[in-house]
Amino acid sequence: MRTLSKSKLLAYRQCPKRVWLEVHQPELRQDSPESQQRFAAGHRVGAVAQRVYDPEGQGTLIDPKVIGYDEALRLTQAHLASRQPLFEAAFKANGAFAMADVLLPDGDAWRMVEIKSATSVKDYHRDDVAVQAYVAKAAGVPISRVALGHIDSTWVYAGDDRYDGLFVEADLTDDARARESEVVAWVQEAQRIVTAPSAPELRTGRHCREPYECGFFAHCRSREPVPTHPAEWLPHPTKPLSHLIDVEGVTEMVQIPDEVLTERQRRVRDCTLSGEPFFDQEGARAALASHGLPAYFLDFETISHVVPVWKGFRPNQIAAFQFSVHRVGEDGAIANEGFLDLSGGDPSEACAAALVATCGTNGPVYVYNQAFEKRVLKELAERVPTYAEGLMRIHDRVVDLLPVARDHYYHPSQQGSWSIKVVLPAVFPELRYEDLDGVKDGGMAMAAYLEATDPKTTEERREAIAAELTRYCALDTWATVKLWAFFLGRELQE
Repeated sequence: MRTLSKSKLLAYRQCPKRVWLEVHQPELRQDSPESQQRFAAGHRVGAVAQRVYDPEGQGTLIDPKVIGYDEALRLTQAHLASRQPLFEAAFKANGAFAMADVLLPDGDAWRMVEIKSATSVKDYHRDDVAVQAYVAKAAGVPISRVALGHIDSTWVYAGDDRYDGLFVEADLTDDARARESEVVAWVQEAQRIVTAPSAPELRTGRHCREPYECGFFAHCRSREPVPTHPAEWLPHPTKPLSHLIDVEGVTEMVQIPDEVLTERQRRVRDCTLSGEPFFDQEGARAALASHGLPAYFLDFETISHVVPVWKGFRPNQIAAFQFSVHRVGEDGAIANEGFLDLSGGDPSEACAAALVATCGTNGPVYVYNQAFEKRVLKELAERVPTYAEGLMRIHDRVVDLLPVARDHYYHPSQQGSWSIKVVLPAVFPELRYEDLDGVKDGGMAMAAYLEATDPKTTEERREAIAAELTRYCALDTWATVKLWAFFLGRELQE
């Protein structure tokens, strides 16, 4: 019998085909940059949890990835007698293998805590804890209580590596014990699947993204017939539309009846099927007519840390380390200014000062998706009260181009999206984010920031990253300028 790790069993819970691929063809897995950042954040959270749960440093970390799984099992048994905290303790029983994030002595038994970087308990966390508790118990380890430790989103970092209070525990003991028979069934069924000569036949669908994006999605999708006009391009699906796509397996737009489509979805369908774009320039011009010059065009790049690294920050609180501003003056002249902080320190005050100086005191501040930019401005104002008044004045001048694009323009190449990265090349084919060197999207910008602020990064590489980030962020605001002018039918002084 093959021993399946907890991660394999959870892969089975997401999709039976996934667990077969994890075992037999792991080389086909392609984790996105966002998934890789999530993995890295999870490691950081785990390291901090060890310090929180073992402040005296008397516990033992057992790392199977370093010492091997057989040695980890042996060391776990040896250290159970020590009655000191154990981290990544390994257990094996009945065809399953699991590692406990935190194992704390509790009388004659042990209290288990599974650590997650989420800010609340999710249903799939309950699966995780149920597997963990079952394997430990089946391996002969007496477990008194089992909890899930998640991040307290309201906690504020006081600095000096003090992380007490970062985690909130949810007791899942009763839930885990009640699901032992379920876990046994999962193990048996997953074992049956992985011993099969080929992967089960399952089509892609919502399960490929829930609870996590599956790294085998590209592989599975490549083996399916390619729809001529994919129904999944229809934006913001309603429940009836989702049912047709995810449950009934409808793949072509032409198969979707009118009565389940919204006006915007019908527009997407009609443009896609005809190959002709939709542009209501009169409506777009009217939506922008009340805003004059000078005009500013703003875009932020931000970073957030699950475990805060700067004093005064909450978990996952965003900080702007970069902005770009294009300005179109009353005479039509165009200028660009920007800010970039790759020092690794809190960029908030320097960013606030530069932004207030750059954006002037009057004129619209155009953005693409105001919910994000307004959130950045409000949080920046809260952190830097010296510039709060100026920042909130900028906040109140924000004009969003996204609804203008969504209501008045659509091109078949957008494939149901109004991201600026697809609208820009639809309108101006010569301007493409794919043509940039290095950083091409927000996820890559965050990864670039983390690389640049890593002490091991060379100065030469840091300068190259700075140049990539500058080009990328400037393209975001130049794209906004170009779309603004396009909607208005205005010539630019380029």
